[in-house]
Amino acid sequence: MSDIRFDDKVVIVTGAGGGIGRAHALLFAKHGAKVIVNDLGGSATGEGANSEAALKVVEEIKAMGGTAVANPDSVVDGDKIVQCAMDNFGRIDVVVNNAGILRDKSFVKMTDADWDLVYKVHVEGAYKVTHAAWPHMKDNNFGRVIFTSSTSGIYGNFGQANYGMAKLGLYGLTRTLAIEGQKNNILVNAIAPTGGTRMTEGLFPAGAFDKLKPELVSPLVVYLCSEQCQETSSLFEVGGGWMGKVRWERSLGIGFNPDEGFSVEDVAANFEQLCSFEGAVHPKNNIEALKELMANIQKFA
Repeated sequence: MSDIRFDDKVVIVTGAGGGIGRAHALLFAKHGAKVIVNDLGGSATGEGANSEAALKVVEEIKAMGGTAVANPDSVVDGDKIVQCAMDNFGRIDVVVNNAGILRDKSFVKMTDADWDLVYKVHVEGAYKVTHAAWPHMKDNNFGRVIFTSSTSGIYGNFGQANYGMAKLGLYGLTRTLAIEGQKNNILVNAIAPTGGTRMTEGLFPAGAFDKLKPELVSPLVVYLCSEQCQETSSLFEVGGGWMGKVRWERSLGIGFNPDEGFSVEDVAANFEQLCSFEGAVHPKNNIEALKELMANIQKFA
C-alpha cells in the first residue's frame, strides 16, 4: 500500500496539548499535515487555562520538520479555532474532536455544574468546531471528521452518567453527519479510545497503564482521515495495540396484530423471545431498522 500522506491538508486537533490529542497531532504532522494544535490548557476537570501545553506540542512538531500553529481557544468557541486555521493556512480538511474533561460522581451526588460542563466541552464543543468547519470542507468537496466517544458511553460506567451521556451522544452525531456529508465527500467516524493519560491515571494496574500508550490510538485516526479510507458512520474501540469495530445488534423481536393490540401479560409471556438474539439483525440505517416493523404491519394488512 502506498504511503498515507496529508501534504497540503490542514488538520485541527482539539485537546492536543497532551495525551491522545498530542499523539494525533504529532502523527498527522509526521504524515505531512499542517496542524492546528488546539488546547485550552485547563485541568482534567475543566478548570483554569494555560497555553503552554499547545505551544510545547507545536515546538515538537517544528523540531521534526513539520508545520503547526498553537491555538488556546475553548472548543465552545469553535468558530475561533476554525478561523485560526483559515487565517494561517487558508483551508480545513480534517477535524479531530478530542478535547474532553471528567467530572466523575455517582448520579445522586452529581451537580448541575458537573452535568453542564461535561456536556459543554464534549458535545457542544465538538458541535461548535465541526459546525464552523463544515462549510469549508463542503466547499473543498473533501472532509474528514472524528468524534471521540468512549466505552463509558457504549456500555455505561459507574459515576459517569454525564460523561457516558456525552460520549454516546457524539456517536449519534457521527451517524447523522455521515449521512449528510457523504455527497460532499465528508466522511465521519467515531473512536472509543483507551489510553494511559492524565484522565485515566489510577484506573488501570501499573503494568497495563504503561502499555496503554496514547500513540497506539493515533494510527487508526490518521488512516480514517486519509483520502484512501472510505469508511464512514462507524465506531471503533482502540487502545493498547488492539482495535475493533462496533456495530448495533437487535433481536428479531416479536409481533402482534396492530389492529387488535396486546396486553402487558402478552409482553411478559413473550419477553424471553423478545430478548433472544438468535438470528439477530444489524441495521445500518433507518430504512433497515424499520424492516421487521413494516413486515409485521404487512403481515396483518
